[in-house]
Amino acid sequence: MKKFMDKNFLLTSKPARKLYHNYAAPMPICDYHCHLTPADIASDKIFSNLTEVWLKGDHYKWRAMRANGVAEKYCTGDASAEDKFKKWAATVPATVKNPLYHWTHMELRRYFGINKLLNPETAAAIYEQASAMLNSRDFSARNLLRKMNVKFLCTTDDPIDDLGYHKQIREEGCDIKVLPTWRPDKLLAVDDSAVYNSYIDKLQAAAGIDIKDYNTLQQAVRKRHDYFEKAGCVISDHGIELPYAAECTAGEAAAAFDAVRSGKELAEKEKLKLRSALMLFFGELNHAKGWVQQIHMGPIRNNNTKMFRRLGPDSGYDSIGDFNLARPLARFLDKLELREALAKTVLYNINPGDNAVLATMIGNFQDGSVPGRMQFGSGWWFLDQKRGIEDQLENLSAQGLLSRFIGMLTDSRSLLSFPRHEYFRRILCNVLGRDMANGEIPADYELVGKMVRNICYYNVVSYLGLKEQ
Repeated sequence: MKKFMDKNFLLTSKPARKLYHNYAAPMPICDYHCHLTPADIASDKIFSNLTEVWLKGDHYKWRAMRANGVAEKYCTGDASAEDKFKKWAATVPATVKNPLYHWTHMELRRYFGINKLLNPETAAAIYEQASAMLNSRDFSARNLLRKMNVKFLCTTDDPIDDLGYHKQIREEGCDIKVLPTWRPDKLLAVDDSAVYNSYIDKLQAAAGIDIKDYNTLQQAVRKRHDYFEKAGCVISDHGIELPYAAECTAGEAAAAFDAVRSGKELAEKEKLKLRSALMLFFGELNHAKGWVQQIHMGPIRNNNTKMFRRLGPDSGYDSIGDFNLARPLARFLDKLELREALAKTVLYNINPGDNAVLATMIGNFQDGSVPGRMQFGSGWWFLDQKRGIEDQLENLSAQGLLSRFIGMLTDSRSLLSFPRHEYFRRILCNVLGRDMANGEIPADYELVGKMVRNICYYNVVSYLGLKEQ
């Protein structure tokens, strides 16, 4: 019987083990999509305890704790940091077969050298040991990133953000390159005119432009887009339920924006038209600057109205949606292609039933200009676990070029999440190693090993046009 999480964890063949240890493990990390707080990196924050760095903001853990019968005060409430940790520790044994069980123990091992299983009996000692280590400069925000060999990371930022922390990090000459990501989702949030206009007022102040109509809205957005470029941004991100690709004339977009700006509530048809016009506009801006654009599709967010009113978004009440996204996605990409404005694009799905849709969709818009111009993104959110990662790799392999894949990202709010790259790399090497062992691909380590290195690091660095320091 194999020991739990030994050095060959998830590696079930000799070729898999060689691919991982010799080719994948030494590679640096480029985390091109995360939700880390730039302020923590700029200040090189030292965390007061394990709960602060590990449980705060982690809706994956909150969902598991709630499912295990833990009261909300121990998830997002006012319980003490140590009591919250103990409730998480009591939940961990119940997460066996959930990826949280793997991630939890990988993170304890890789950052703190703690090899014990987390449970109620070990909780106090683990909390005390890890918290004491976190109180030292060796475990500051930047040093936590260095421990995982992170060279690049892209945060997620709103168009109104001043990006002052990114500037501070850059001017200090930090060895980890931290770049902003343009995330204009609030510009599409036209369901509530009061909330929308409050945001537009903030955009107006940030851009220094009086936004009185659709034309001045575009001017303000363009100005902020330029501002992000000057701050080093090379990538955008768009989180949507399904692609917006309705026919919309310039006059219809202007009329819809005028209506919502005046405080009127839009009909569903008008919302779709305005969102469609704005997404095309964003796409054109991204292409003009040579940015990569990411499109995350498919979740149903904020399903629990009572808890949304209490806690707000990103608190663990989202789920997989079942939208028909193939036709609108094809229309959206085709509209940009017809305008010669389709940027390098990464498509992510959250419903596993859409894997083959995206794997084949990207082939419709490869144009030979850039290797892997169109990307089927890594397993995301509910799919960033072993089966989800394997399914994404197999679908991409069957329908496209796995060798051009830009690999994994954390999509996380925690500085302790970077072992997810190791998790992905082990699964990748196990898939390829199994095929080598079965004679389905050549037992050529120069060929397959280079492919592994590229997927783990070099492909994405080239794709984003980054330069190593």
